Amino acid sequence: MRIRTRTAARATALATVLTLTLALPTGALAAPLSATSADPATVPDTAPNAKALRAALAGLPDATATAALVRVGGTGGSWRGSAGVHDLESGRAADPNARFRAGSTTKAVTAAVVLQLAAEDEVDLGSPARRYLPDLIPAAYERVTVRQLLNHTSGIPAAEGPGTTFEEWYAHRFDLNSPRAMVISATGEKPEFTPGTQQHYLNINYTVLGLLIERITGHSYEQETARRIFAPLGMRHTYFPGSDPDIRGPHNHGYQAVPRADGTTEYRDVTVWGTTDSWAAGAMISTTADLERFLTALFSGRVVPRPQLEEMFSLPAGVPGATMSAGLQQYVTDDGTELWLKSGGRWGYNSVIAATRDLSRTLVYSVNSTDAKAKGMNPVAERILRAAFTPSPDPQPGAPRSTPPAS
Repeated sequence: MRIRTRTAARATALATVLTLTLALPTGALAAPLSATSADPATVPDTAPNAKALRAALAGLPDATATAALVRVGGTGGSWRGSAGVHDLESGRAADPNARFRAGSTTKAVTAAVVLQLAAEDEVDLGSPARRYLPDLIPAAYERVTVRQLLNHTSGIPAAEGPGTTFEEWYAHRFDLNSPRAMVISATGEKPEFTPGTQQHYLNINYTVLGLLIERITGHSYEQETARRIFAPLGMRHTYFPGSDPDIRGPHNHGYQAVPRADGTTEYRDVTVWGTTDSWAAGAMISTTADLERFLTALFSGRVVPRPQLEEMFSLPAGVPGATMSAGLQQYVTDDGTELWLKSGGRWGYNSVIAATRDLSRTLVYSVNSTDAKAKGMNPVAERILRAAFTPSPDPQPGAPRSTPPAS
């Protein structure tokens, strides 16, 4: 189901960049921490814990991350910080304003567009998706509703992929994938479960939603998200790359740690990588400033009207263990603080947008993880998340019970 149109010459020309192998001794290339916060004399009790945040970023680059960009905000004040390196070869400090692959934080944008269409009576969330895409959704999935796509309870299985290992994905990093072909691949299989009875987080749900947006609006997904979300919010550094595997504009390099036969580790540059496999589910490129702008506007009701916004803060009823809503994930800290977030992961990059519903605290980060698709959360990202929602110098109160998936 993949359409391979990129030339061999293109792949060969990039080989020297993409196969960079550098040893990374402990503490090597340590870049200075860049951070800003309010004057300590004027900091309220609810201000971000600058000490914990600085500690969370200390020591980069290390074996798990080469850079990190962080923005903490909310009614109690703000904190900005960055650490690590722009790239391992030069060792120069990471650009705090860099663009990065935002991964599945894209889903919050896609969900917002669908909910806007629902507010305009262009989409009925309780209606079958097949009503809008009769030529694409087969009869086997005729009961799947738009709402079930939004909250991952559709039962549609994943589309065919190139494999399960990093090397298999790396070999196909320039493949061009058709959203329609991916949906045909997925819906050609049997349902995983009866719609609405279980929750399985999969990109395919948002691939279908991207096509639904195109069908209803008559515009491309990229045009519609730019018109409805990016332009009105002034997200000037956010875009969808289409078939372009590069990140346009300033960006820090991403790396994947690859074990060698002799027991050492290769840090392979994975910055240049096509994202047509994720499209409306995870292809967005953005900055921490732009994502913070989106997060605060979204939670404030300035992106999606209040009645439809409730979909983003509502879990599917009667589904055991459900944590995913429409475009977001519910997350509760040990002290009972409820967060709503969306994480993202593309090779070389992990990201998060997270906030309390009242916007008393917000967090956006990009971490250049050296194993961004690992099942567990990146250690640097976990430290940042804990520090951002820790109200005191002690990093334990308010620490998350578990870690959200890097999707």
